[in-house]
Amino acid sequence: MKRKLFSFNCTLFLAIAVLFASCAKEGPAGATGPAGPAGPTGAAGAAGVPGTPGAPGAPGTANVIYSAWLDVSFTPNTDSSVWSSAIPAPQLVDSILNRGEIKVYLNAGKDSTTRNLIVPLPIYDPFIVGAIINVYFSTQRIVLGATDEVSTFTYQGAKYYQYRYILIPGGKAARMASGINWDKYEEVKKYLRLPD
Repeated sequence: MKRKLFSFNCTLFLAIAVLFASCAKEGPAGATGPAGPAGPTGAAGAAGVPGTPGAPGAPGTANVIYSAWLDVSFTPNTDSSVWSSAIPAPQLVDSILNRGEIKVYLNAGKDSTTRNLIVPLPIYDPFIVGAIINVYFSTQRIVLGATDEVSTFTYQGAKYYQYRYILIPGGKAARMASGINWDKYEEVKKYLRLPD
């Protein structure tokens, strides 16, 4: 019986020693194995909060240069057969003369939006304004020639016969707005977003 007890004790001691030896330390890390296949695409995340809208920009006029409605005085020649006036146009440069567009309009009506009578120049109808008015362009200057006195004047507190010019720099060759009648001031004003 002593021998069995000794054999049992030895076996128990050996089992405990093996147990401690196997738990005491890990071995070195092995090499990284190959990557596994890609998993399925996950669901889309929730939409973020919308940002604050920016301030609206100023209306553009595509580099168009325009004057205010101008008071213009005509001077007669010696026998009053021709009346002329020159309007300074500092931004009327050679590139606009050669590749751009220049329009001049006369408001023969009152200087209010309800009584306008705007006509494009040149005008060859003596029944509307009582004169023929031609337009001539040179660098920084627009010259008007008329067959009668067509200066700006004031009547009962309102101005009549004011003039406005529009300078349209050339862009790409043959670029023209389709459907715009450049002789109809209201269409031009709307298309170019001109103020009154």
